[in-house]
Amino acid sequence: MSGSLAAAIAPAVTEFACEIGTSGPVTVVGGRTHWHIGGPPAAECREVRAPSGVWEHEPSEMTVRCGAGTTVAELAEHLAPGRQMVPFDPASGTATVGGVLACGLSGHRRLRYGHVRDLVLQTRHVGADGKVVTAGGPTVKNVSGYDLPRLLVGSLGSLGLLAEVILRTLPKPAASQWLAGDADPFDVQQLLYRPSSILWNGSSTWVLLEGDPADVAAEAAKLAPLGFAETDGPPPIPNEGRESMRPSDLRTLVDSGAHTSAGGGHHTAEGAPRSAGGWIAEIGIGLVHRQGPVPLGSASSVNAALMTELKRRLDPSNRLNPGRRAW
Repeated sequence: MSGSLAAAIAPAVTEFACEIGTSGPVTVVGGRTHWHIGGPPAAECREVRAPSGVWEHEPSEMTVRCGAGTTVAELAEHLAPGRQMVPFDPASGTATVGGVLACGLSGHRRLRYGHVRDLVLQTRHVGADGKVVTAGGPTVKNVSGYDLPRLLVGSLGSLGLLAEVILRTLPKPAASQWLAGDADPFDVQQLLYRPSSILWNGSSTWVLLEGDPADVAAEAAKLAPLGFAETDGPPPIPNEGRESMRPSDLRTLVDSGAHTSAGGGHHTAEGAPRSAGGWIAEIGIGLVHRQGPVPLGSASSVNAALMTELKRRLDPSNRLNPGRRAW
């Protein structure tokens, strides 16, 4: 895979850059499964689609190279025979790899596998000037200047339009088991060793255990005295609004008091009314998924100024996804 760094740019990426061109507002369309995040692009935007396909997979190096327009389902299917995976968990398998990264969607297994930005080794994207930019790479030890792969994750295509990515793969767990019960999710978190996910709706708790079958069985045995039983999977996770809180503040969700939010994505401002409907919280992470839209909060003045300056430098004419709000 390290040879990919010096390889010629794929024809599909070059064609994508030509389609984007050098002028006029443009937006990349994927599976539209999370199209509501950040608001719609400006009506005058021209729609383009990123290249798709799994182009390289090196199981021994645990890396995979694919077009940003590749669906998550296609990527998973390609990696499955080698017992490897990229832990993406979007609302639908029709979501694209580029869309998941552009929205910064880490999925419900973030507790174990971390943020999706940590899976990105290299990106090729098209800048506002229509040129292809290569950033990062599996052999890069020190980075000077902007860490573009990390900047692009969660930027909603406002800093560059993803064309191709090299991702780190992980071993696919030999065993996977969901359990459900009504015990306190914070006690459950302290009891278990590296659960993949703990979800909570204020009354019920769902736990995902993954790994060696013996380890999964041992962890499940810890939950049996608390009344947990095996279940088919997680509850339906709302996809309308996302709210970020301190993980320790998730307890306040069952109260009527104010709560705290953090910047980025769909969030509420501090003290703002919550959306109507149910919710699912990710214990240990601090994300709350709501059944209704959540008012957009504001980034801190320092972060807003930094991102505005980055936008000015990387897209001075504001032609990349204008109208969408990433901060």
